[in-house]
Amino acid sequence: MYYLCHAFIIPLIVMGLSLDLVGQDWANLERFQKENLSLNAPSSGESRVVLMGNSITEGWPKFYPEFFESPQYIARGISGQTTPQMLLRFRQDVIDLEPDVVVILAGTNDIAGNTGPMTLVEIHGYIVSMCELAHANEINIVLSSVLPAYEYPWKKEVQPAEQIVELNKMLQKYALANGITYLDYFTHMADRKNSLKEKYTYDGVHPNRAGYIKMSELLKQALKEASKRP
Repeated sequence: MYYLCHAFIIPLIVMGLSLDLVGQDWANLERFQKENLSLNAPSSGESRVVLMGNSITEGWPKFYPEFFESPQYIARGISGQTTPQMLLRFRQDVIDLEPDVVVILAGTNDIAGNTGPMTLVEIHGYIVSMCELAHANEINIVLSSVLPAYEYPWKKEVQPAEQIVELNKMLQKYALANGITYLDYFTHMADRKNSLKEKYTYDGVHPNRAGYIKMSELLKQALKEASKRP
């Protein structure tokens, strides 16, 4: 039974949203609630870094746990998520943790259409909104390129390679125009077909241990750059 007035139900139907979604945790806000509550405020001199993302970020501590031995790094990745879902949980999973830096890695699931069709302009806009929230809360930003992918195993009809290239151009342009550190994973990890290099992946989309080691090296360089920004 739905305890909703018709004035609310009708707009939902017009927007194409199923009533089955009403009341569900669409952005998975519950996922990190306990972990977030257990975190203390950053200690004096601590430079906390939150990694916001999807399954690529979620898999990082599993494949390369050594990188997260330092409590400085906090992973907040949820498998399958798109940028509007990340934007909805950005306050609780990033801002409320009081980091010095947020590392945003997002967009590939939007191209796959995980939560419905999305244009590159729309994807870019949601990522920009996350950056604007970080900036408003005095959190430094490392904006990551989308990792290369030639096809998605779960959505083979999508051809993502060139879309990823175009989205990365948009993200890099935005970062340059706004004094944001841009972390270019793509150039270092793509092959000639704009696929993820075989040595860095187990399925063409997600990194393996070697991939995460490479990403960690690149991230550390980007964090050094970000620390020099005002």
